[in-house]
Amino acid sequence: MEWLGDHLWAMWLIAAIALAAFETASLDLVLLMLAGGALAAMVAALVTTSLFAQVIVFALVSLGLVTFVRPAAARALHGGAELRLGVTRLIGMESVATQRVSIVESARIRIDGEDWAAKPYDPTSIIEPGTPVVVVEIKGATAYVHPLPGHVAGVSQEVTP
Repeated sequence: MEWLGDHLWAMWLIAAIALAAFETASLDLVLLMLAGGALAAMVAALVTTSLFAQVIVFALVSLGLVTFVRPAAARALHGGAELRLGVTRLIGMESVATQRVSIVESARIRIDGEDWAAKPYDPTSIIEPGTPVVVVEIKGATAYVHPLPGHVAGVSQEVTP
């Protein structure tokens, strides 16, 4: 038992390694922050023999890492581009109406090199040929589109300040 008292730094190091290893299973970054706290406690164990002081260092550093570092690290790790597959990848894409698009008239547009049936997202609107549109929704094989802001009836509207 005397060896353990003289080598508490080694116990903190083992705890840090174990917490970091368990982090690979959770991928939540909490255990990694606790591992950082254990490393700080290991440094404290090299400086002082007070277990109370080491536990306080572990708690404060862990709390600080979880509170301040983890949110930014989680955003950086998980905040990549959203992966959209299938037809959902077409939502937000732009095209140009080559035919008159209305709720009663059948029209076709090209989106990402594919030919799609098109209807206006707003059933009361009519989109003239040449009008830039954005895909708002896909239902079945029909793309529901809306004119891009600043464009109506195939002609750009200039906004004057």
